[in-house]
Amino acid sequence: MPHDRYGSDVLSPGWQKAGKPVSVDLPLRRGLVLEDPSSGYVGEVMRWENGLVVLEDRKGKRRSFPIGPGFWYEGKPVTLRLPTAPPAETVRRTASGSIAAPSSTRAKIALPSRIFVEGRHDAELVEKIWGADLRDVGVVVELLNGVDELPDVVAEFSPEPTRRLGVLVDHLVPNSKESRIADQVAKGPGGGHVLVLGHPYVDIWQAVKPARVGLARWPDIPRDVEWKHGICEVLGLPHDDQRDIAAAWQQILSRVSSWRDLELPLLNVVEQLIDFVTVEPGS
Repeated sequence: MPHDRYGSDVLSPGWQKAGKPVSVDLPLRRGLVLEDPSSGYVGEVMRWENGLVVLEDRKGKRRSFPIGPGFWYEGKPVTLRLPTAPPAETVRRTASGSIAAPSSTRAKIALPSRIFVEGRHDAELVEKIWGADLRDVGVVVELLNGVDELPDVVAEFSPEPTRRLGVLVDHLVPNSKESRIADQVAKGPGGGHVLVLGHPYVDIWQAVKPARVGLARWPDIPRDVEWKHGICEVLGLPHDDQRDIAAAWQQILSRVSSWRDLELPLLNVVEQLIDFVTVEPGS
């Protein structure tokens, strides 16, 4: 029997393409050597623009062709496609809004300069928002149990131009005990290499935007009521002992994830302290 190339049905689809190579998509890139079979022109991809690809042959002669089907590459038909743009690199940011260091960055050797923070809750908040930044620049944060300890801490630290000390204290307002101690430190030995800053709030809890805990504003607490106890009562949280107060703070802290959850005065002073202790001598 002779071979019937049409098969049993001359109208059946597909017989026209039988045995023909199938064109595949080929993303453009410089250096590809392509052939235009209709003209026999062979050239290297030099560039592409406005829907055209520019090829250059061995003699340096250039021709432009429409991007799309009709080319051969390595003996096979291809359809030229514009290359897919690489995805833009996502900029990772820390909780403070700074650009995060690459994950492969090695741990920094700690600087001789330090930041002291008055109060455990204050220190926990600083760590949550600025911890990554501080580790990246090699600044260690230490706990200051009370502002009354500050003169002794400064004397023991012995600040100097390459060994600076930044201090964050609570409720640093004019004519307060905190401001008098800060002035004493500034006038003492090494005071020029110490920066004492504070926020205007009664407690660091107030540096959290009240909306984060469901309040329109932080309430005024009567002077005869311990402030944190009064806040817990307003929030409906237990406050019988220190364990309850610590648990209440953890609930508030859990509502904080970035600088956007904090009030501007605290943001400003912490950034100033970081700048102060990381500045190069003589800058």
